[in-house]
Amino acid sequence: MADKIFVALASYCDDMLEFTIKSAYNSAKNKENIIFGVVEQNYENNRESIKSFEFSQQIRYCHIFPNDSLGVSWARHLCFSLYDNEEYFLQVDSHTYFEENWDENLIYQYNELLNKSNKPIISTYPYGFTIDENSEINYNKPSGKTILVLRPKSELVLTKDNLVLQFRAEHIHSSEAILGCHIAAGFLFAKGNFIEEIPYDPYLYFHGEEQSLAIRSFTKGWDIYHPKWIPLYHLYKKVNTKYDTHHWSGDTSKQRDFEWTYLQTRAKKRLEKLIFGELNDSIYGLGNIRTLQQYIEFSKIDYFNLSFK
Repeated sequence: MADKIFVALASYCDDMLEFTIKSAYNSAKNKENIIFGVVEQNYENNRESIKSFEFSQQIRYCHIFPNDSLGVSWARHLCFSLYDNEEYFLQVDSHTYFEENWDENLIYQYNELLNKSNKPIISTYPYGFTIDENSEINYNKPSGKTILVLRPKSELVLTKDNLVLQFRAEHIHSSEAILGCHIAAGFLFAKGNFIEEIPYDPYLYFHGEEQSLAIRSFTKGWDIYHPKWIPLYHLYKKVNTKYDTHHWSGDTSKQRDFEWTYLQTRAKKRLEKLIFGELNDSIYGLGNIRTLQQYIEFSKIDYFNLSFK
């Protein structure tokens, strides 16, 4: 499927889902090449509304009640199952705004990176956008002279009981993509076979999913690049609203067979199993192209000595 892009969208009680789908489609240069894999976790089944879009034949839609959801990694695992051999893969959050010709932009950057790597990944935390009271979209277009490089938050510590880290974007002056050690789950672009080689681990929950993706990608021979252009923007928080639609928020969490605290604990143990090689007989384990020690030397994140720089 030459130049088709599979856009994976896992959405949880997000009223911006349809906005994101329309923004991606309307802003694409080659609209006919955009294929959506949508897993919507919502009380309301919006299939009828989404299937009324003029490009509905390009949308693969799956509805899950929030009571039955086991978190973002589980939902993104389902999104991956909607893939059908498209040439490229893009994963974003369901509250994303796209620039004009974003598809051409990403494919161009990808082809440039093929001069440096056989298996490049484009990923970083996107710049933000806001929507004002008049429904106007506001964002600051980056200068193109700064790369957002992902590094662990310095105030955090690794412990033998918790190897989960959180990351932030550091501004590095450069006009060229920078080789990195971490993947942003909310903006990930690669060749479509990434889905086959790095399947989403459904036993993860929230924090730790990006570490798993990064470590497995590196050890399976993929190279992560933080790009010089980011042709999309992320809504980090709506004005005058609370964070009340997280998977662990509200009464819904109490109605599930698995409480979020259990899912979080299970995910921490899952990351430990990955790092200590206990998943190597699994499709969710380490690769054999590079070693975890090589990742540690490159990333300066030492999971065995519990330190990072």
